Amino acid sequence: MHTAQSEFGTLKTVYLKSIADGFIDQPSINTQWESLNYLDCPNYEKAFAEYTDFVAAIQSTGCDIQFFDKDERTGMDSIYCRDASIATDYGMVICNMGKGQRKGEPEAQRKIFEERGIKVLGAIESSGTLEGGDVAWLDEKTLAVGHTYRSNMEGFRQLKMMLEPKGIEVIQVMMPHYKGVNDVFHLMSVFSPVDKDIAVVYSPLVPIYFRSLLIEKGYHLVEVPDEEFDSMGCNVLALAPHDCLMVAGNPKTKAGLQTAGCTVREYAGQHISIMGGGGPTCLTRPVFRLK
Repeated sequence: MHTAQSEFGTLKTVYLKSIADGFIDQPSINTQWESLNYLDCPNYEKAFAEYTDFVAAIQSTGCDIQFFDKDERTGMDSIYCRDASIATDYGMVICNMGKGQRKGEPEAQRKIFEERGIKVLGAIESSGTLEGGDVAWLDEKTLAVGHTYRSNMEGFRQLKMMLEPKGIEVIQVMMPHYKGVNDVFHLMSVFSPVDKDIAVVYSPLVPIYFRSLLIEKGYHLVEVPDEEFDSMGCNVLALAPHDCLMVAGNPKTKAGLQTAGCTVREYAGQHISIMGGGGPTCLTRPVFRLK
């Protein structure tokens, strides 16, 4: 049996956007990175090598990897393909991006889903905004949605209207201002579930209500130290229960996961993750996982 409503079941089908079709080449990167608020200019060759290793780590699980096509409506941020859609057992929800430069990504993804026979449940319409990095399944019937500068109240309302009639509880998590409007700050910047009872968190930026809810639901919280937050220690992708993938260079978080019984795989992500603010969860759009 499989489900779309999980962040930690064994990956069965996942979509990616390749560096070749996202970053394109070095001249394309050079014209985009500053306006997209990257920390620095990625090097295409180094990014390509990092991405090759990243894909190999996912391939090692034996899951079905599909790729979004090159599309003129999208730019280099499209490699962070989680953000443009949300997977549910009733079909994909097409998002409406809060970052203006990414407005073309949701429809580019919708085109691929429809061409490949993946049902689309609905879409977030203006003036609602919603990005997939703000959305995380706590269990098959509970969906947490961050209220951030990328995902607004109207986007939350529309998603809730779609899913609550299906028996899904949609919880809003009011996120802090942190670094402001232009920063890459999603719910999943501070929260990554890696099993039904284990989650990686950066508690200084997790709202008290949400942290308490996780504990009530029986989650063991692996705490990310201050010095590993900016290096994406909190952005961890579950490949399977207790088996996860993270950006290299976060030894304390890695040790915390291992102490909790997890297998931890790493990839070098300086050019594909840290510079653009998108870790392994951001680089993937899981569609189905095994229950």
